[in-house]
Amino acid sequence: MTVSRSRRAVLVATTLAALLPLAHSASAQDFPSRPLKVVIGFPAGSGADILGRNFTNKLQQVSGQPVIVENRPGANSNIAIGTVKNSKPDGYTMLFVANSNMAMNKWLFKSLPFDTIKDFTAIASWAQLGFVVVVGADSKHNTLADLTALLKSKPQNKYGTTNQTAIVSTEYYRQLAKFEATNVGYRTAPDALPDVVNGTLDFMIMDGTFAMGQIRNGKLKALAVTSTWRIAGLPAVPTFQEAGYKGFEFAPWWATYVPKGTPAPVVAKLEAYFNQITKMPDIKEALEKIASIPLHDGSAQTADKLAKEVDKWGPIIQAAGIKPQG
Repeated sequence: MTVSRSRRAVLVATTLAALLPLAHSASAQDFPSRPLKVVIGFPAGSGADILGRNFTNKLQQVSGQPVIVENRPGANSNIAIGTVKNSKPDGYTMLFVANSNMAMNKWLFKSLPFDTIKDFTAIASWAQLGFVVVVGADSKHNTLADLTALLKSKPQNKYGTTNQTAIVSTEYYRQLAKFEATNVGYRTAPDALPDVVNGTLDFMIMDGTFAMGQIRNGKLKALAVTSTWRIAGLPAVPTFQEAGYKGFEFAPWWATYVPKGTPAPVVAKLEAYFNQITKMPDIKEALEKIASIPLHDGSAQTADKLAKEVDKWGPIIQAAGIKPQG
């Protein structure tokens, strides 16, 4: 019996449709079959890079594939975010990024070439980081109250920042404590370190990943932490809330994202990798040394958290008096 062309086309289409799930399944089963790439929006050697590499090292171990780290600093991580957004959605290119970048940038920039909710699929959130108010080790100030009193007594002060969390948290502190100060921007925390040590800067709210090492080696003194918990390596240093700033909480959490359209089985496999990594005792120990704690949120929980964060930061940024950049 002769099969018509139209009938043959229908049979071919039906067969292909039946085979597609099998192809996706086989693809996920084989994943990863080549090196993975992780994009981080901060320079090599920065606190964010140090934090991220704890996880890329473990990801290489659990996946059985090499993991290449690509540092793409600039524009408050917008360059890195855009790089991953435009990459192939196959799971081989991942973004390591903080919620402060994914949630705050909408409010810090007038326009962005991506939508952090619509253009990405969350894999997992795996660490939360405390920031530390630091002064030079030789400073006469030993408490946040001491520092605040000095700042309020002077018409001009200077503080340093390298990222969104530092900018927003410091401006929020300035608004609550009612003192005047000028923000001096630095590319990285190591760039700012000499100016904190020698007193050119009156203070700095610095990411704990970098600050912890400088506190241990005697270059910096910690006065308070921005998280709601006391940092394990600084048990005597109070939180801002304990120091009298009710509701003050700035503790960015880090997560992994892939471009929207990445196959669900690949997302599930990557999620399982990070779930495995965050349960490792040596990861918890390593994070405590850099003012961090492990998180164990999967894809759905991370996506839900990010959506809530985007709504949360608008009013806080407005309260801090920060205007969007062009």
